[in-house]
Formats: sequence, C-alpha cells, structure tokens
Amino acid sequence: MNVQTIIEKKITDNVSVDFLNIENESYRHAVPANSQTHFKVILVSETFEGMPLIARHRLVNKLLNEELAGPIHALALHTYTPIQWLEKNRTAPDSGNCLGGGK
Repeated sequence: MNVQTIIEKKITDNVSVDFLNIENESYRHAVPANSQTHFKVILVSETFEGMPLIARHRLVNKLLNEELAGPIHALALHTYTPIQWLEKNRTAPDSGNCLGGGK
C-alpha cells in the first residue's frame, strides 16, 4: 500500500470527513523520483468544531504517528470546520517550493 493510501485510510477510519485532499508533494523537494515523503493534507471535518488548530493537528499527527516516524518527512496540514472551509471559498494555501537540498 502506498503512503498516500495509508494516510487516507487512517484519516477516514477515524475522523468524520466532509472533504479530504491528500497531495504527494515529494516531487517539489530534493528527493529521488517517485518518493513518498512530503504530503499536503486538506481535511474538513465537523470533528474540528470547537477545537483549536493545535488540537486538530495533534489529532491528525497521532493518527499518522507511525508514518511520521518512518516514510513521511514533512506533512503540511490544513484543517477546517465545514463553515471555515466555506469561508475560505474551499481553498487552502499553496505550498512553497523547496529551498533546500541542493535544488
């Protein structure tokens, strides 16, 4: 199973998901071709109602603890309640390009 699929399964098995987008951004970094090390996750869930941002990130990080200790080097989390997602016009910030690693 690839890392992106594992991320999706762990999140959908444990969080009520209104919207989920997982992007492998490894290609933007100084890693070998076809790497699975850098991911951007946009997660919209009613579960986040009343939760501060840090608690949302801790929840997702706990779900992905194994992967964060292994194949995942970087995880960009964008977590929203359904209302916040609508207020953001259903968009999350773009990730920047890698500035390190010799690229």
